[in-house]
Amino acid sequence: MSTPTTPKRTGTSGGDAVTNDLEGLGFDGEPFDPFAVPPAGAQPAPAARPAPQTPLAGHDGVTGNLGAVARELRRAIADAHRNALHAQVLMQERTLSRWGVGIAESAVPAVVSRYFEIVDGRISLTTAPPSAQTPPPVTTEARFKPLARSARTRLDRDDLARLADGDISGVFGPGYLQPGCNPSVKLAAGTTLLLDEVGRIELRGGSSGRGALVASAAPLDGTPGQLLAAGEQAAEVFALYLGLHLCLADAVFAPGDGSGEPARSEAEIVGPLYATRIRLDVTCVDLVPRPHVRANVEFCSGDAVAARITGLCLALVEKPGVPIGPARGGTVPAFLGRYSAAGEQTLISEFHIAHFARGSHGIAFGPEFEHYSDRRATRVPDGGLTLVDRLVSMDGRRGELDGASYETEYDAPADSWYYADTANASMPNMIYMETSLQSALSIGYFLGPTLSDPQAPVSLRNLGGTATVLREVDLRDKTIRQRSKLLSTTLNNGASLQSFSYTMLADGEPFYEGETLFGYFSEKAMANQTGLDAGRAAPTWLDEQQPRPAVRTIDVAARRAKPAAALCARDHFALLDDLHVVDGGGRYGNGYLHAVRRIDPDDWFFARHFPHDPVIPGSLGVETVIHAMQEWLLDAGLGEGMADPGFILPVGAPFTWKYRGQFLPTDGEATLEVHIKDVRRGLGRVRVTGDASVWKPGLRIYELTDIAVELREEGARPW
Repeated sequence: MSTPTTPKRTGTSGGDAVTNDLEGLGFDGEPFDPFAVPPAGAQPAPAARPAPQTPLAGHDGVTGNLGAVARELRRAIADAHRNALHAQVLMQERTLSRWGVGIAESAVPAVVSRYFEIVDGRISLTTAPPSAQTPPPVTTEARFKPLARSARTRLDRDDLARLADGDISGVFGPGYLQPGCNPSVKLAAGTTLLLDEVGRIELRGGSSGRGALVASAAPLDGTPGQLLAAGEQAAEVFALYLGLHLCLADAVFAPGDGSGEPARSEAEIVGPLYATRIRLDVTCVDLVPRPHVRANVEFCSGDAVAARITGLCLALVEKPGVPIGPARGGTVPAFLGRYSAAGEQTLISEFHIAHFARGSHGIAFGPEFEHYSDRRATRVPDGGLTLVDRLVSMDGRRGELDGASYETEYDAPADSWYYADTANASMPNMIYMETSLQSALSIGYFLGPTLSDPQAPVSLRNLGGTATVLREVDLRDKTIRQRSKLLSTTLNNGASLQSFSYTMLADGEPFYEGETLFGYFSEKAMANQTGLDAGRAAPTWLDEQQPRPAVRTIDVAARRAKPAAALCARDHFALLDDLHVVDGGGRYGNGYLHAVRRIDPDDWFFARHFPHDPVIPGSLGVETVIHAMQEWLLDAGLGEGMADPGFILPVGAPFTWKYRGQFLPTDGEATLEVHIKDVRRGLGRVRVTGDASVWKPGLRIYELTDIAVELREEGARPW
């Protein structure tokens, strides 16, 4: 692949002085120097091959209107001349200033802004300035999780040349290895490489926290076509850095998001480009409909913005005829491109899981699922609540609903929102529950329990289970491997039930295991919910007491408002504002906890769990109970004297949950109570166990048995 070539500068001392001035100005070219004498045998340097230019809209580039082409050529030549003139004037001003000659204000006229519309790479003049397209700051929960991670944040010209040769893992690291796949995924494929270096890549940078990249390029000619090419190359580098290609087997870069809709962006040229720094401000990264990056791009000369492109979008799309998902019957016709953390060829990747959450179910699981895509149906949670990544292997077939076993993976990077927001020393209980349940249910659904009546709208709900933590492990930056087995499927009128067993492993060693039951329910069955008490009212323990006992309040919100408050859940896990305590109360006489949580229809989790069918995750209700118990433990002084304490999930303590209802956005409030059953103290440890219930208005719907929290010193010996 050819690259831009910088002509060699030659000359005497006078020419050297001029050249030094040019270096400071960022000019890359050969100015007129009357003192320069070319050395004997000097040959002209070869010119760089210009980047291909996209024809103007309305022209096919071969038989188009020659007058329009000529006008655009004249504009391009004028821009290039103006850029060169501006740099030459600045060079002369600096030289005269060094010699002590005063100069008047530069007479170079300001460049009048010109605006362009770009549709599928075709450029046309317009009179409208670009529209503002800066999204609001992304939350930690909504941030895109890369498919691979690299420590590289700077790339030199050699690195870029390797990316242009397709050596992506050689630049970014072994996590980007993809043997036998994507031979055409290369930086600047088929065109001239315009970038000279990438000075900074920021995964969470930019105006909205979605990412940023700063690069430099050889001086561009100032035409919108070359600006577009340079901006696309910057976006390609960022897409490769995210590993977006890793979920496809044979793809190419293409304008747009892969939906087939026209790719539209806008450009503005506001000044001369005598030196070029490119700033890529990422506004969107997504895997649906195809892996893509959307960004705003600025081109700077010195500190001044000389041009910008708004809404540039670039996707990785499969070549014609290349499969991207399972075929009918759930078979995978060919390797789909994604490798596991251990280097195995997988069956389903993050791309398919994203489509399962909010895209095409046909892409996710096969064409017989496509009709579920735009209606209420079984889905995995979206965004930061998507807690399964890949199906690695499966022993089972679609339609055979008992006995199937399979292995899945979930990557838990250290910058995940739940590590930042939890009061725990590592992963909170909600994420343990969600990743284990999602891994089990996703493949259970893949096997086809709803296909016997494909037109019936169904909702998926977890009904209960039992789980045990086997060992304490810090899961930051770990890949969780899960082995699941579909134990049974029962098809009833209006409902289908599936039971599963599962074991989660980190570094090859089990750390969590359990069994669970899911149900697929019709609209009629969902409307006929009677809770845990057959529809009867079941008051809280506190409401049954006559006379009412003394109640004290723990102000959780006030503690959370203190930035230095330790062991406090925050942000997305700010689930309680206050907690009411009856000391010595409750079923066991060891203490009683009571709290009411207001339900806001705009709570963040409704948009995630689930699209078209919003309910509060049952695991979030469990997490709220855990927070109440943690706050009580601290308030009771049970952790006093501990050095560097942290909350963990208790090891070897089976916990059972039962759900018989759901919380809707319109339910108004949720009420919980906890009966403290036991307080166990050890060297550097304290464990609190209880039984709990959760109510929606008028109905008790959650029952939690032997739910426990534990506080321990860092490095404390096990029980």
